[in-house]
Amino acid sequence: MSTSKVTYLGNLRTECVHLKSGNTYITDAPTDNNGRGEAFSPTDTVATGLANCMLTVMGIKARDLKVILDGSSALVTKTMASEPRRISKIEIVLQLPSGLSHNHQKILENTGNNCPVFQSLHPDIEMVIDYRWEQ
Repeated sequence: MSTSKVTYLGNLRTECVHLKSGNTYITDAPTDNNGRGEAFSPTDTVATGLANCMLTVMGIKARDLKVILDGSSALVTKTMASEPRRISKIEIVLQLPSGLSHNHQKILENTGNNCPVFQSLHPDIEMVIDYRWEQ
């Protein structure tokens, strides 16, 4: 079964439908590439998908460890290169809760660094991941 359907709406915008749930989002070309920048760009979704994936697999591992990550967040910064136009750098600052042992923190960081999206991205993309555990 297919995962999603993407429809080009014109004016450098797409609508993306998750086929199983029916959830949708739009993408828009960024202003530095002829677009309006009114929604996530396709490359924004890639960088954001990395943070989504990291937090999701860390949540799975946290559940196994019987620790709570609810309320954790990630701030994502994507940098583009030209010729060829591509993502050159993804920076993610994860804000994570206090009260976890150093051992649990290291297990969760290792889990995040080995998420499927991280492992799927091109090795030329510089990854800067900052885990900030609240004190």
